[in-house]
Amino acid sequence: MKSRMKKALCRLMGDRAGGVMMEYVILAVLIAAAAVVAVMYFGRGIVTNLSTSTHAMAGESAAASASSTKAKSDAKTAETDNEDYRKKHADR
Repeated sequence: MKSRMKKALCRLMGDRAGGVMMEYVILAVLIAAAAVVAVMYFGRGIVTNLSTSTHAMAGESAAASASSTKAKSDAKTAETDNEDYRKKHADR
């Protein structure tokens, strides 16, 4: 009886289960790729902020404070670099 029911269910499901699973895999790959591109695009700031969050969640307040200070320093450096670049290329 179980084998008949199993065969009937397999016939009803057909190849749909594999297709749905493939859609989920493709969606997961696209989300992972978007996350990697976002981290690469936004650079050190995101990585430093993630590090700060990790230290804070782990209860390492000294390390979290150091990471936060580094993030602020990196942001200031990026801002001055951006201003210098704009000034240098403003005449073009």
